[in-house]
Amino acid sequence: MARMVICKKYQQEMEGLPQPPYPGAKGQEVYETVSKQAWMEWLEHQTRLINEKHLNMMDPDSRSYLMEQMDKFFAGDDYDKAEGYVPTEKK
Repeated sequence: MARMVICKKYQQEMEGLPQPPYPGAKGQEVYETVSKQAWMEWLEHQTRLINEKHLNMMDPDSRSYLMEQMDKFFAGDDYDKAEGYVPTEKK
C-alpha cells in the first residue's frame, strides 16, 4: 500500500514520495508534506526554470532561487513561470 500524506499543494490526502528527495531537513519536510504528484509537477517546472533562465546548479544563488520557487510552488503562492513556455495538449 502506498504511503499517504496531506499534500500542502493540493490540501488533500494523496500518495507520498517513497523516500525523501534529498538529504537534510528540507528533504524530510518535502517527504512528509508533498504528494508524489505535486513533486513530479515541481520537477517538470524546475527543469523549465533551469533551462529558460540558464541557471547554473553549481551556483549557490541559483540553488537558493530554486528553493524559494519550490516553496512558493508548493504553498500555492505566486511563483516564477518560464517565459515562452506553452503547455502541449494531452490527448
